[in-house]
Amino acid sequence: MSLEQAILKELQALPPEKQREIYDHARRLRAEATKKPPFKSIEGLWADLGISLSAEEIDENRREMWKNFPREDI
Repeated sequence: MSLEQAILKELQALPPEKQREIYDHARRLRAEATKKPPFKSIEGLWADLGISLSAEEIDENRREMWKNFPREDI
């Protein structure tokens, strides 16, 4: 007996409300298995472009971007 046949035999022995629970669970499992892969990180998106940013360059750009931003705590 195959696994599919064994599952079907057990399923048929259950009352209808329990069969519905098994059905709902199987659909959830299938949905999880077909989820889209997560997005690539920004580094992954530009990896083939040869762009490399150091932590210092990022910090410098951040300081430049925020230097004229108004502050209320001054």
